[in-house]
Amino acid sequence: MTTARETPAATLLYNDWYPAMRSEHLQGKTLKTTLLMDIPMVLGRKQDGRLFAMRDACPHRGIPLSCGWFDGKDVTCKYHGWAFEPTSGQCTQIPSLTSHDTLDCSKIFASAFPCEERDGYAWVYVPAPGSGRQTGKDISAPPELPKFSDRFRSAHLTADLPCNVDHGIIGLMDPAHGPFVHQSWWWRKQASIHEKEKHFEPIPEGFRMSAHAPSGNSAPYKLLGVYGEPIVTTIDFVLPNRRYETIRCGPKWFSSITTVTPTAANACRIDVFAAWNIFYKMPFVLPILKWFGNRFVRQDQVTMIQQAEGLKYNPSLMLIDDADRPAKWYFALKQARLDGTGTHPMSGPVTLRWRS
Repeated sequence: MTTARETPAATLLYNDWYPAMRSEHLQGKTLKTTLLMDIPMVLGRKQDGRLFAMRDACPHRGIPLSCGWFDGKDVTCKYHGWAFEPTSGQCTQIPSLTSHDTLDCSKIFASAFPCEERDGYAWVYVPAPGSGRQTGKDISAPPELPKFSDRFRSAHLTADLPCNVDHGIIGLMDPAHGPFVHQSWWWRKQASIHEKEKHFEPIPEGFRMSAHAPSGNSAPYKLLGVYGEPIVTTIDFVLPNRRYETIRCGPKWFSSITTVTPTAANACRIDVFAAWNIFYKMPFVLPILKWFGNRFVRQDQVTMIQQAEGLKYNPSLMLIDDADRPAKWYFALKQARLDGTGTHPMSGPVTLRWRS
């Protein structure tokens, strides 16, 4: 009996921000753990409200710092009581030191990562291995979902995917799977498939599906017709893992950011954060949208679980034009970042056609 080979792990993109978890879970003196890009992390919130993220390992003997204590100011290791200021990782105390020791504990650092709160998420900046400690002065700010009015509602969804981040991302931008994976009375049916033409343009480290009228075979878009305004949709993909979608209908809008974040070599997590002012005063809109949204994400999750079974045996795969061209752009953009060339695969606007 031969052993099934796992599909090759994706090359990870460092020096960027990734959502680690919902920030609502970080309250009081609670420590929370997660796996981000194959790095065990411990997160919390200081008494001044700032979030922090550290590698979940004491630099002394490697025991997880999450096994210790957090008093709102310092994280203390359970094994020998070493204490660390969590936003910088700087050691503040080594209880075993005596007056005869010359060791300056302030020169010892546990691994800490820049961590910021945006849109209800703890975003963590993950530098390339061996690049040293990073500070807020060294890096750009984490992304934030565009919003177009002061009053809006919001919701989030999440699901774990048993595949590497590349498979998760190209599934995210795949325009042809909708009538099959998401076929239902409230979204699309196979019988509604028709030819589509969309225009794309290059943007920094990504590409944009230019402003267009949404698909006529998607029931949720039809509901916006009650406002009597033209409906326009724009979709952006930006490295390393972000898909932005904006729907405008006069003063009414819906905006979402979907990320696919690598947690381990062959595992990732999809997070969706959406905000809107459509049907703002209608009762029960939030639970209804969350119910349909969860069903939608669950359909993707089940499909990726099923795909993972096939990928165990490393089958030959292919990408075709035009429906798979966005996936090709993603791989080219990713390689350009890894090579440091900054070369964009698109020299200008492109029109793609497919049936969905």
